[in-house]
Amino acid sequence: MGLFKNIFSRKGEPSFESQLRNVLGLKPGNTTLYRIALSHRSVKEGADENNERLEYLGDAVLSAIVADYLFKRYPYKGEGFLTEMRSKMVNRQQLNDIALKMGLKRLTMYNKFDNALKASQIFGNTLEALIGAVYLDKGYIKTQRWVLRSIVIPHMFVDDLEQIDINLKNRLIGWASKNGKTLEFETIDEKLENGRRIFTIAAVLDGEAISQGRGFNKKDASQIAAQQAIEKLGI
Repeated sequence: MGLFKNIFSRKGEPSFESQLRNVLGLKPGNTTLYRIALSHRSVKEGADENNERLEYLGDAVLSAIVADYLFKRYPYKGEGFLTEMRSKMVNRQQLNDIALKMGLKRLTMYNKFDNALKASQIFGNTLEALIGAVYLDKGYIKTQRWVLRSIVIPHMFVDDLEQIDINLKNRLIGWASKNGKTLEFETIDEKLENGRRIFTIAAVLDGEAISQGRGFNKKDASQIAAQQAIEKLGI
């Protein structure tokens, strides 16, 4: 590990447990789980050493917690609305932004010399892995309370998200049509990442790609690309 920053054993620095407590706001029990959750495959290749399996678990746990939260918050809304809201709350970009705000970048072990990783969404993946670790360490009820207290309430501004057009793609298409512009959504990449298929969709306006979105399906990726395009164009 000589070339990589080791957050676990530097003299004079806070212990791993105290750093976790400061960032996550909880006291870890099984610290090994959290070490694995913070280890990207670029520095740990073994499936039992890096965070890919915990990311898979955390993604499912987070989805269930958010689904339950929305179900209770909106007792009279239909399945379509709830699905769209959940998508806006747990999309790749949103989770990556939250992870950075929480300070996970300085705790995550990854190849610091790989510039592509620095600009990627591995920190959102790390957040999901940490949720998986908390779930295994503390159980579902405590994990649910922690996710709501530390992630949903302070970082996922549900009232603001509700006001965002439910179908951003249609909104952008309508704007383009009204202004005589040609708009297309093109799949520019499709690959397996951590055992799941990831789609990258570009919003192409008059032949120029103006934004990109990544998601586990083309619909989510298109919505993210549309949202970024709307923000860029000031629509």
